[in-house]
Amino acid sequence: MKVIVKEELCTGCGICETICPEVFEIGEDGLSHVISENCDYECCKEAADNCPEAAIVIEE
Repeated sequence: MKVIVKEELCTGCGICETICPEVFEIGEDGLSHVISENCDYECCKEAADNCPEAAIVIEE
């Protein structure tokens, strides 16, 4: 499973980082970035489901 943040959609709200801090981090550019490929499916799915901009994509 691979997790991607579509930077063109991300607004940097930080919800993903709050839900799954071991995988997502708000960078110096104010956008979310994937910092670890070791994503628990439930954690990443919850982050993707709660992203208001639908900027998180899970590829299986």
